[in-house]
Amino acid sequence: MGLWLLVLALMCGIIFYVGWRGHQAFRGRFKTRQIITYWVVYGLFSTSFILVERLGLAGGVLNEGLSWLGGYSLAFIYYAVLILVLIDIVRLADRWWSIIPHRIKHAPAEVGLIVLLILAGLLGYGTWNAYHPVYVSYDINIPKEAGSIQGIHAVMVSDLHLGAIVNKNRLEKLVASINERDPDIVFLAGDIVDENIQPFIKGNMAGTLARLKAPLGVYMVKGNHDGYGQDAAPYLQAAGIRLLSDEYLLVGDSFYLVGRSTRQHGVDPGERPELAEIMKGIDLSQPVILLDHNPAELAEAGANKVDLQLSGHTHQGQLFPNNYITDRIYDIDWGYMKKGDLQVVVSTGFGTWGPPIRIGNTPEIVDLHIKFR
Repeated sequence: MGLWLLVLALMCGIIFYVGWRGHQAFRGRFKTRQIITYWVVYGLFSTSFILVERLGLAGGVLNEGLSWLGGYSLAFIYYAVLILVLIDIVRLADRWWSIIPHRIKHAPAEVGLIVLLILAGLLGYGTWNAYHPVYVSYDINIPKEAGSIQGIHAVMVSDLHLGAIVNKNRLEKLVASINERDPDIVFLAGDIVDENIQPFIKGNMAGTLARLKAPLGVYMVKGNHDGYGQDAAPYLQAAGIRLLSDEYLLVGDSFYLVGRSTRQHGVDPGERPELAEIMKGIDLSQPVILLDHNPAELAEAGANKVDLQLSGHTHQGQLFPNNYITDRIYDIDWGYMKKGDLQVVVSTGFGTWGPPIRIGNTPEIVDLHIKFR
């Protein structure tokens, strides 16, 4: 509770800082009544994310509208802070070196307008980018026999965050696109449904997912957002998707598929079992593919002779320059890596969390051509 209050106080401080800098920029153009209107509108806009995502206010159409508004407000505040801090650093340096031209120094409204145009451009581009996923292909060679199967064509999607923002229309396009690829098997690597599950249920998105076609099946693991508030797994399982939660199965008598649980927001499942315990009984002479939403424990996968791990979770930061943070946190936050005998593929994900925006990375669907010896 104490940490939540600290985070809330920090967020309120940041929100006020951005609002005050806007007030300073345009106060010469505002009358008293307009200043009051500015603070009311800005206050509602800037706190909409907190209201809908953390306090759970509103419902139905209003909730979905606040989800959109809150997402954009989060991105707006984030980039406004970065730009304004940079401006304040330049202003501080100007006290010693007089680097700001006199004309700019005495035109705060014009500078404020330029900042707003930059923010609008960033949010516009980020929205367009988020709605244009691409296919990323990898050729994977696993030096093990897999019975009569010499190889498989797999499609892996992570971080769909289906809900009010990544809606049924986008899901239908995704399902149609995957089916056009005619994969042998489909992997859903967690965060399939966003925190508010009601738009997913209302739009019967599970029925849309049921149209995925793959002769070897469709398999999923939960992510940290699946099950927040209400568990989406029963709806997904009813759609014919096989949930793997700290368990494994032998697919087509040819290769093993292992699925791990993930700690979820607002849910404490306790310590998840060791991977070695989960994999007891696996014949390691056959290929082992691991689905783990979070790519944080690669050493454990390598130590247990996993051949290929498929993960998501990172979004590669979603908003630049967050990618520098994810790059430091994870051994790999996007792409392909070989670590000893372990091969790893981490996806940036298909959807978005919070802001319906991606800057500095591209949403993707992963196309895997896996060959066995």
